[in-house]
Amino acid sequence: MTRKPIRKPRLSPARPPPPARSASGKAAPRRRSGRGMIKPWSAAEIEEAFRRFRAANPEPKGELEHINPYTLLVAVVLSAQATDASVNKATEPLFALADTPETMVALGEERLQEMIKTIGLYRTKAKNVIALSRQLIAEHGGMVLPVREALEKLPGVGRKTANVVLNIAFGEETIAVDTHVFRVCNRTGLAPGKDPLEVETRLEAVTPPEYKRHAHHWLILHGRYVCTALRPHCPTCLINDLCRWPEKTVAAT
Repeated sequence: MTRKPIRKPRLSPARPPPPARSASGKAAPRRRSGRGMIKPWSAAEIEEAFRRFRAANPEPKGELEHINPYTLLVAVVLSAQATDASVNKATEPLFALADTPETMVALGEERLQEMIKTIGLYRTKAKNVIALSRQLIAEHGGMVLPVREALEKLPGVGRKTANVVLNIAFGEETIAVDTHVFRVCNRTGLAPGKDPLEVETRLEAVTPPEYKRHAHHWLILHGRYVCTALRPHCPTCLINDLCRWPEKTVAAT
């Protein structure tokens, strides 16, 4: 009589322990250890970074050309996934014809499409501009209000657009996180976050009050012209010594 071989039980791979949780019950964030760990910026370093930005450019300006809060709102809506230069090229003749919600509605969606067709997603943007113009007329007497909730209810207007309008048109200390600000804050370690809202929240928390009015302008310009996506200009960067990015570029020999 042959005996059947005894099969050894399979051992399941050990599972990692569950993440530690804070007193609120939320999982605590995992930190990279060893050489990969990024040291957070100190308050003194953040103060120094913004001090340098202000010394180099005391009154930074947004690069979208506009006439009034309404044309600024339209320009920012048109700038989604487009360059400021391409938007300015299209809006110069557009705003000469339509610089209020009433004149924009009178211009009409078809004519508006023709005037902005050099901008990406121009059909959707034209539809949104006409719709938000009608809504401004119907609900606010054609006025752009300095109220986030009212702005974000408009077609094609999200949190970033509302922040830009509130900051530039009405002088509020809001921080708009576009692709440049998002990249700079994550790459340098200044205010890292997994999405624009998290970056905005962290920037709001760490930016000294005296710098909040222009903070996002400095960071946008820094990301657009210095801390660029493909090959940042680290040798000429104002905050090179503060930046936590481990792969800094070097000057060409």
